[in-house]
Amino acid sequence: MTKHLNNLVWTALITPFDDDGAVQLDDFTRLLRMQEAAGNGILLFGSTGEGLALTTSEKVEMLEVVSKLNLQVPVMAGVGGFQAKVQKEWMDACHEARVDAFLLVAPLYARPGVRGQIAWFRELLDHATCPCMFYNIPARTGVKIAPEALQEVSAHKNSWAVKEAGGNTDDYAEFVQKVPELTFYAGDDFMLPFYSRIGTEGVVSVASNVWPEQTRLFAGACFQQSVMPGYHPWTDAVKELFSAPNPIPVKALMMQKGLIRSDRLRLPLMREDLKSLDKLMLADRVASAWRPDGKHPASI
Repeated sequence: MTKHLNNLVWTALITPFDDDGAVQLDDFTRLLRMQEAAGNGILLFGSTGEGLALTTSEKVEMLEVVSKLNLQVPVMAGVGGFQAKVQKEWMDACHEARVDAFLLVAPLYARPGVRGQIAWFRELLDHATCPCMFYNIPARTGVKIAPEALQEVSAHKNSWAVKEAGGNTDDYAEFVQKVPELTFYAGDDFMLPFYSRIGTEGVVSVASNVWPEQTRLFAGACFQQSVMPGYHPWTDAVKELFSAPNPIPVKALMMQKGLIRSDRLRLPLMREDLKSLDKLMLADRVASAWRPDGKHPASI
């Protein structure tokens, strides 16, 4: 049975590797349990999880771990690329593992128009046997999902939600206005104070990898409108997780905190592109201490 999907926080989980570059399944298991304890939904194989750098066999092995754990929180699997046949084969593997939802990324590199986007999403929606979240991230795919495309596919039985990471509040408001039947999630942690006031119901988070409970607390405060848009110590701290290409900083910080054994990445990502850990460690002190009552460090 599909678990309840409308979680306040979905964690775009990193994929831990060992120093030789193999998936570290013990660390992976520990991270899954950590998110379960916080009550966060888990997104696997997204850009934070270096999904495109993993082989299908590695991903299947990770799904086998997930299935054996019988997690009490929902699990979503990323579907991204531009070969429809390959994506459908991957979805079949996820179906066998009883994944609860799919994240459907706009096709990469090809930059399709509205009709191409509609056809792409319909092809995947028709093949899915579980709810699907659409992922708008033009900085990575090269194309913005057109609101008209979402309108066309929103009535499909498997259409469920949108992860919006375009970084533009006007575009976000347009999405929410034109496709009100879908559930909207912020795809950028630091935009949550804004998005929570214009129709968002949660966040797909990078920050919750390292601060799972605090991210949930902050998200809750945003929806209670006790966090005002604008400067905030939490969002200032979160921005340090993007001081180098994601997930370089978050992996480096997680290793420093003992959450993973290695901050190893896969090409083309390189740890050397993170110049310093100093601000990250300061950000960690701020975010780790944050509380809804406002008794937390003023800034980083």
